[in-house]
Parts: sequence; C-alpha cells; structure tokens
Amino acid sequence: MPDLRFEVLRVAPNARSIVPMLDFGLRVVDVAASPMGVRSIDLRCQIRIEPARRRYGTAEQEALRDIFGEPSRWGQSARPMLWTHVSAMVRSFQGTAEFTLPVECTYDFNVVGTRYFDALCGGDVPLCLLFSGMVFYEAESGLLQAAPIPWNCEAGFRLPVQTWKDMMQLHHRDTAWIGLRRDAFDALDEYKRRHALPTWEAAVESLLSAAPQATEEFAVREVLP
Repeated sequence: MPDLRFEVLRVAPNARSIVPMLDFGLRVVDVAASPMGVRSIDLRCQIRIEPARRRYGTAEQEALRDIFGEPSRWGQSARPMLWTHVSAMVRSFQGTAEFTLPVECTYDFNVVGTRYFDALCGGDVPLCLLFSGMVFYEAESGLLQAAPIPWNCEAGFRLPVQTWKDMMQLHHRDTAWIGLRRDAFDALDEYKRRHALPTWEAAVESLLSAAPQATEEFAVREVLP
C-alpha cells in the first residue's frame, strides 16, 4: 500500500484566474515505493494559519487587536485558525510527482483570515496543510485498491505576506471589499442618494467626516444638565 508524504515547494498568484487565487506547488512521494505505482489521489486539504509561530510589530499588534484581543493575552488567544478547505486530483505516478493545489482566496473583510493577512506588514505566515482523501493503487494481483490518507499526513509552509498582497493587488488594485447586511446597505444607499453623492467612497467619507462632530455633540449632551 502506498505511504504518502507531501511537501510544499512554492506558491504564486494565479494571474489568469478571474478570482483571487494562489497556486501551491506540491510534491508527493510514495515512500513505500509501491511496485505498481499510484493510480490517482482524490485529495482534500484543510489549511490552517498558525499565528503563534511568528513575531508581530507594533502596527500589526494594533491591527490584530479585534481578532486576538490585547497582545498580553496572545499566548492564549492566538490559536491555530482555519483558513480554507481545498481539493485536487493527483494523476497516476510512480515514486514521486508534483502537482498544483489551487487555493481560492476572498477579500471579504468579514472573513477572519482576510483581516489577518491584510493586517500584516511583511514577513511570512506559518501554515499547516492537513491532508485527507483517498489514494487508489493497483495491488500485485492487478486489482484496483483504495485506502484513506492517514489523518496525521500534513505539511508545513511559510507563505510570504507579499505574495498574498500581490495577489490581491492583481485582482482588486487599491480597493477593499466588505459585505453589508441588506438593511445596512439600503440605509447607506438612501444616504448616498439623499446627499447626491457620486460614489460609495464619497458616501463613506461623508459619514466619516461627520462622525467626530456627532461624537462631540453626544458628549456635550451627556454632560449638560
């Protein structure tokens, strides 16, 4: 029966994809050297971020406060977190093979992984890739066999932050994306139309410019008898 080991060799943005996507280049080795080789692998992969395995600058700590809380608590709060689930089919090989694991990414800032990546100024992100699925192989009798990939089959990789930022810049340029509840969007849309504002950016900037004044007025009302 094949005994598989996985290794991440490289990662790069997919410039031809219509959505933000990273192509992870992987190598799989059958250390059992099965004489008939491997017919195929129906591979599934869970990718986790391991935030405790890197250092953070002051600006990064401030940007990540809404995820992990106060930096003094990060020893307990900066736990491994799920980034995404992906899958791939690996074709037949004997001994070793290289293949691409495509990872679709989102720029939705309601997603914790997106906020985490965006908050980082540089360096890399420690990842853990956990593999599962089925491996199909031919026994010496000639019969096709199937076996599950063991639960402890995994690989580590340090993803450069700049690679993620280059991918997002490729697809979104100098923009960011957030999802709003329908009622919140309708209220923003009504505000934009009522004030004859030409763009969504103008509507948000108008609200932000009015925010300090509204806060000051509220504070005055609170202290006045």
